[in-house]
Amino acid sequence: MENETAAETGKHKHHHHHSPNSDKKKATLTSRLNRIEGQIRGIKGMIEKDAYCDDVLNQIASVQSALNGVGKLLLEEHMKSCVVEKIQEGDPHIINELLVTINKLMK
Repeated sequence: MENETAAETGKHKHHHHHSPNSDKKKATLTSRLNRIEGQIRGIKGMIEKDAYCDDVLNQIASVQSALNGVGKLLLEEHMKSCVVEKIQEGDPHIINELLVTINKLMK
């Protein structure tokens, strides 16, 4: 499609510059995702054991909130590094790509 961004098509080739700081942030994101993965396994177990629906729904809300937190952290880093870099390089498409991404995160 002609209105798709590079992020939507998966064709975006971007290499991050790694620093001890970026490694720390990667570890933070990975740790949070591991915790979320455990929560999801817990939800699956609750469903398999016929847990009370309200308890399951509360756990689902907790996972959604945790994923939103990961998304916010990643978006912040993306804006501070990748987006700034692309703007400095004169990439005219980066703002539209960013807006599409923000809209997806806000659904």
